[in-house]
Amino acid sequence: MTPVDKLTTALIALRIGVGMAGHRLLGRTRGLADRLADIPLAGAKLTRPVTIHWNAQAIPFVEAETDEDAAFGLGVAHAHLRLGQMEIMRRLARGRLAEMLGPAAVDLDHGLRILGFDRALAPMMAMMPETTRRWATAFAAGISHYVRATPRLPPEFALLGLGRDPWSLEDILTIGRMAAADCNWFILFNLLKLRRRPDWPQLWSALADHEGAAFRALVDEDQGLLGGVATGFTRAGSNAVAVAGGRAASGASLMAADPHVSLMQPNLWLAAGVRSPSHHAVGLMLPGLPFVAIGRNPWIAWSGTALQSSSTDLFDAAGLPATVTRRDRLQVRWSGDAETVVRETPLGPLISDAAMLDTPEPVAMTWMGHRPSDDLTGWLKLSQARDWNGFVAAADAIAVPGQTLLYADAHGHVGKVIACQLPSRPPGRQADAVLPPAEHRHWRRLVSTRSLPQIYDPPGGIVASANEQPRHAEFRVGLFFSAHDRFLRLHRLLRGRVGLDLDQLAAIQRDVHSESAIDMKTWLSLQLDDHPLAHRLDQWDGHYHADSTGAVAYERLVGRLHHLVHGDSGQAAYWASWNPAALTRKRLGALDSAQLAAGLKAAANAVLAESDDGKQWGDIHRLRLAHVLGMLPGLSRLFRFTDIGVGGGNETLMKTAHGLAGPGRHGIRFGANARFLADCGDPDSARVVLLGGQDGWFGATNALDQVELWQRGETVALPLTPEGVRAEFGGRTVLE
Repeated sequence: MTPVDKLTTALIALRIGVGMAGHRLLGRTRGLADRLADIPLAGAKLTRPVTIHWNAQAIPFVEAETDEDAAFGLGVAHAHLRLGQMEIMRRLARGRLAEMLGPAAVDLDHGLRILGFDRALAPMMAMMPETTRRWATAFAAGISHYVRATPRLPPEFALLGLGRDPWSLEDILTIGRMAAADCNWFILFNLLKLRRRPDWPQLWSALADHEGAAFRALVDEDQGLLGGVATGFTRAGSNAVAVAGGRAASGASLMAADPHVSLMQPNLWLAAGVRSPSHHAVGLMLPGLPFVAIGRNPWIAWSGTALQSSSTDLFDAAGLPATVTRRDRLQVRWSGDAETVVRETPLGPLISDAAMLDTPEPVAMTWMGHRPSDDLTGWLKLSQARDWNGFVAAADAIAVPGQTLLYADAHGHVGKVIACQLPSRPPGRQADAVLPPAEHRHWRRLVSTRSLPQIYDPPGGIVASANEQPRHAEFRVGLFFSAHDRFLRLHRLLRGRVGLDLDQLAAIQRDVHSESAIDMKTWLSLQLDDHPLAHRLDQWDGHYHADSTGAVAYERLVGRLHHLVHGDSGQAAYWASWNPAALTRKRLGALDSAQLAAGLKAAANAVLAESDDGKQWGDIHRLRLAHVLGMLPGLSRLFRFTDIGVGGGNETLMKTAHGLAGPGRHGIRFGANARFLADCGDPDSARVVLLGGQDGWFGATNALDQVELWQRGETVALPLTPEGVRAEFGGRTVLE
């Protein structure tokens, strides 16, 4: 960024900050009734009136006599609650951030257009069934109705210079493709920079050997057995578990889901329900997308975790022809227009043209999301499924993002499938992060759910997922997987237990124990021998409670050991993995005894000097919920809504992931941000809570009202039946 761009960005941040400060002072007391008055009731394109019921937490339940009217009502509800968030997402997906943020966002927009989330729109729309097209189009029409007719737009519109632009089916599909972005891009793009280093072959070998290796501690779900403990921690993921009816107090299956994503406000999930002739479901939705991603209907419940599958390959493009396939003029706020160029090769776009990647070698990217697929129909059919066969058939249509999906039903059955489409690569490790063009041959044949491992009614009666590496796959599903701590912990806590209910599953969702940390701290304590810090480590039980002092000592020691094992490679090598602690442990073990002893002693002495302040884990481990605009320079504190000490860690079931702990405080970067629970035997049993709240309006009473519920482990009822909805949802909006 040039000095002029930096100055422009600072001025933009100042203007937005001043506007935001004024708004927060004026608008922090808007209650639910006041907010519902913003919904335009007349002029909707409906065949019959639509009723939206609202509970005290601003969760909507849409009732309509036709499917299209129900979709329209859902669109209105999404726009009412999250229009500011959705508009930012729409421009992000299209590579139009410079329209809001000025010259500083031009390079980012260029990179987003190279990624091309709208690349496959035309063939995707051509293959879409008419029922799906009508549903999604009506959903977009509901958003447009709200945008056009609401008397009061969210404050982001004025702050970012947004207009009342209508929404389209293309917008919905593009946001859907962005939501399906490959979670491994973060790793792959970091690795491009590391390939310049002289020790790259050794680093890649260490990463690939660990990440691609089979479980060192396995749960054989086919036999219901548990063995061993895996080590390491990860930076992203989710937990989900389904309990068979034979293990549940109700006799029907139970479902518990705990999605983990970046923590920000508004929450990246939205709770809602809908009932129409063909759709009847409640659960968690992504703002701007018209399907329930985690939830239940009258017959089944479903949830999932990120598979971290290899849906992307990077190829050496040095010998490939490249042609300009897209040349765009970018509108740049408070500046003149800019031009971006996208170049294409036979193996995909030249991702190396993105300035943010800073790689001199030409690299092409092949991504499954650039190929047409009808994922929206798959998700809609998933929410309509009534049994295992219907569930598997729906999952088979989902191409991206790769998901491990869990199933539970009212008859007590549970199951687990892999939902994705992948090239038919042979199993085993990959030679390098960037492949020769000849390796593209594996993309000629794709595999999907029916060709990948499935589990149905295992003898143990438990299926769980926590971003673990799939077993028994005939094809290479992925290279980089999370540590197996959370997966193993779920099985350990549930093994042998019967008469389970939702309260017990909710307690498990809040578990903050890390067995891999126990393993690591025991090893470190043995190496430290009689050092005073060894005694502190020995007293710690591995629980990351907010009042723990042992967690502080352990995490500060691990942070101090970082430079010892990674040297000048710094953060780049440490974070180039979903399981960086395994690499750290491996490198510690490779040090000669004298170097290890000296390094550990120096690190332990430094930690003792820092830890005499008596700090507890919650004193340094802070939950800071902030709006996405807080990423602008100078605005982080203005857009920060909480700064709370909490428990949990990088690889606990209640995930509160963080960077390396130092002498000061650190913020939680991502982790558990929503919870969903359901007993399939009771249609009104579903419960949900969001870290934050439903309403995206700054200062609304429902913007952060669920934070305290979250801290106390409480949830909100999300009934499915009309009687249950009327009992729990006292508010009522009728669209004419």
